[in-house]
Amino acid sequence: MKHFKLRKDLTVKVGEKTLYQIEATRDLEKIGVKKGDLGGYVESEDNLGGDAWVYGDAEVSGDAKVYGNAEVYGNAEVSGNAKVSGDAKVSGDAKVSGNAKVYGKALVHGKAWVYGKAWVSGDAWVYGDAKVSGNAKVSGNAWVYGNAEVSGDAKVYGKALVYGDAKVSGNAKVSGNAWVYGNAWVYGNAWVYGKAWVYGKAWVSGDAWVSGDAKVYGNAEVYGNAE
Repeated sequence: MKHFKLRKDLTVKVGEKTLYQIEATRDLEKIGVKKGDLGGYVESEDNLGGDAWVYGDAEVSGDAKVYGNAEVYGNAEVSGNAKVSGDAKVSGDAKVSGNAKVYGKALVHGKAWVYGKAWVSGDAWVYGDAKVSGNAKVSGNAWVYGNAEVSGDAKVYGKALVYGDAKVSGNAKVSGNAWVYGNAWVYGNAWVYGKAWVYGKAWVSGDAWVSGDAKVYGNAEVYGNAE
């Protein structure tokens, strides 16, 4: 039995689409929702499954699915074929769209946007004005925030931080306790890991590896097969 019903008398228009406010038909003890509580807006019953919930002005539309114990709240939007599951949370003005997936205990909030075929999982956080797109994956305890962008087939994982106006793209990886920030750019097949820092306007590209306690900064460029 569904844990909610559509309130056909409480609707909002989003472009050509009509979204319906949801009402709980039973208690959801884990998240404190009571029978009769009103939630956010969905386009159809297929948008919401498990014990997942949508709050406030949040919207789920298209073929998107929010399920498991996931929560979407604030002014967040989940659309397209996106999936939010597990104990994941999407909040603030965040958007998850396209074929993106947010799962595990991941958190996407602020004005962050996860789209394309990107995945955010584990205990990862994506927030601020950050963007994760393409086939990029952010996982583990990694944080991507500020105006940072992770795209292409890039991976950010472990306890890595990518923030400021930094970009990680191509097949690049940032892992361990590494930090990439400022206007730094890591791309190609580059890998930044350990406790390494890449910042300022530095570029790391090609098949280069930056590891240990290394610091690359200023206008430095590390490329090719450098280690």
